[in-house]
Amino acid sequence: MSDKPIATTRSVTGIPTGRLAIWWILASEIFIFGGLIVTYLMFRFHHDHWTAEAAHTNTWAGAINTFVLLTSSLFAVLAHAAAERKDTERAFKFLWFTIAGAGMFLVVKSYEYTTEISHGFHMFRDVFWSFYYTATGLHAVHVIAGAIIMAIVASAVRKGKELQRVEYIGIYWHFVDVVWIFLFPLLYIAK
Repeated sequence: MSDKPIATTRSVTGIPTGRLAIWWILASEIFIFGGLIVTYLMFRFHHDHWTAEAAHTNTWAGAINTFVLLTSSLFAVLAHAAAERKDTERAFKFLWFTIAGAGMFLVVKSYEYTTEISHGFHMFRDVFWSFYYTATGLHAVHVIAGAIIMAIVASAVRKGKELQRVEYIGIYWHFVDVVWIFLFPLLYIAK
């Protein structure tokens, strides 16, 4: 008898249940972020003054965070490759490098928020800033959630358990990066 729960090995589709579950979760997330981005674009095209508001976003901070997230995605890929080889120590190490990237992203984002708010660019200044803080804040919540889940997965990986979860958290992490790839040009570059 296998020590794995039946839900991880049984699948009518031929796709592991965990992988199918993560794709279902991401499908719902696409609706959330997709709706937010489409609404933002509809407003942006009808509010010319948003260009002046967007000029106050910190493009360097956004660029640094883009680099950090893309690098952390590389570490997630390396963690998955190590888990596939059953190299639990390297998988554990690369998962924690990814978590460190999440932490660095949040530090830069905190600096950015603090600076913007201290200069009067808060959520209630203009609808642009409401969208900015809602989109980047929601994204930051996903970064935090991903880092927490990754730490839980890393703990199991260190014990040699549930190695397939490295792939699942990696898929989620890549989604978080893709969302940022949309937010960065819309909020920081399109001035």
